[in-house]
Amino acid sequence: MTEIAMQLTNVRKRIGNKEIIKGLSFTINRGEVFGFIGPNGAGKTTTIRMMVGLMKLTEGDVHILGKSIKTEFKEAIREVGGIVENPELYPFLTGAQNLKQYARMIPGITQERIDETVKLVGLEKVMNEKVGRYSLGMRQRIGIAQALLHKPSVLILDEPTNGLDPAGIREIRQYIRKLATEHNVAVIISSHLLSEIELICDRIGIIKNGELVAIQAVKENTPAGEQQLLQVEMEATPLEKALEVVNRKTPAAQTNGKITFQTEKENIPLLISDLVKENILIYEVQVTKSTLEDKFFDLIGENIID
Repeated sequence: MTEIAMQLTNVRKRIGNKEIIKGLSFTINRGEVFGFIGPNGAGKTTTIRMMVGLMKLTEGDVHILGKSIKTEFKEAIREVGGIVENPELYPFLTGAQNLKQYARMIPGITQERIDETVKLVGLEKVMNEKVGRYSLGMRQRIGIAQALLHKPSVLILDEPTNGLDPAGIREIRQYIRKLATEHNVAVIISSHLLSEIELICDRIGIIKNGELVAIQAVKENTPAGEQQLLQVEMEATPLEKALEVVNRKTPAAQTNGKITFQTEKENIPLLISDLVKENILIYEVQVTKSTLEDKFFDLIGENIID
């Protein structure tokens, strides 16, 4: 049974007469990586600040493992760890000293827990080196270790791969997936890197002008309950006859001397079989999925400055 880690219910934020966040309601489950995306100024950071109690809600509530941040703040926030952009670390201290300093702020964190967290993010070999000598990827990893020391159920990462090279991005992606799948942590990621969100996340929520415009599973790249449509481009002769045959099953068009149409995956071999029966020569069939970037711009529009 899926356990809800965080639930937002009709979350609203007004500043003066302006409503910044407009009735957000969604859930994030334990063991999943949830991407929170939207254009600049859409309300991502404001929502994250309200999630962790850094900004007061005008209306609605946020529950973390069933505990309200409005009425049970201390109990609820104990379940949360997070990094906003870059972790704040003491560059003149070693990695081990940084974690010990942080551990002093939270009762009950043992040396054993510190060692366990260091192993989880793969930094055992550099813990006695000064953090000022760490690469950006290493600093992000120790930041994740810092956020995980108290065994949170929810980890919030705002732009976790910001400024990293491809190797560093891959490292962070692997640790995030490990946290979700092996440690049952709900990970919430806000990022502008849509290609990275597509690789790392199980579901995404897209926000525009303070409103949630879509929540969908990333793997299928389509809302739950809907079939995935693939974009098909086909080169065939004679073209007009091929177009007529395809149109019997699904709407098709002629574009640059090729037939283009959208259909479900299982229909493609059936269409090819129908074309062959009609003695139509098929030279090429190209099938592409719509990307998260395509879906993003479909939902929010190309001109995202409102």
